[in-house]
Amino acid sequence: MTDDPAATFAHARAAAGVLFFNDQDHIMLVEPSYKDYRDIPGGYVERGETPYQAAKREVAEELCIRPEIGRLLVADWAPNPAEGDKVLFLFDGGVLTTEQLDALRLEPGELVGCQFHDIAQIHDLTIPRLARRLLHAHAARSDGSTRYLEHGERI
Repeated sequence: MTDDPAATFAHARAAAGVLFFNDQDHIMLVEPSYKDYRDIPGGYVERGETPYQAAKREVAEELCIRPEIGRLLVADWAPNPAEGDKVLFLFDGGVLTTEQLDALRLEPGELVGCQFHDIAQIHDLTIPRLARRLLHAHAARSDGSTRYLEHGERI
């Protein structure tokens, strides 16, 4: 054991994302240019920023829209062997209006596409840990709850 108490504490990176819907209750997935799987709009929380502020900033940067961001749906403790300890926050972006969809512009340096998908198909569309998180977020939105997860599983 070390004499430095800080060395024993987790130093988790925080990330925040937003779950958007269309009028058919399908969820938006984006196609990042730097990943080999579909994701949701969002990214890492910067120093001095809250997860909610990060979610709003990332949506504005990636999609070029500034919709109202709603309540927290999921907090997920999700360490990654390559990236270390992480805590991920997922907020409700609600149903995007026709005007918001028309105004949507993808940041070309980050995203190459986006589409809405039926939640029932989520395991075929993205990586397992994200799929689990999205299923819980969708359910939390439907039942009015907020869910705490570890590795995408409800505790």
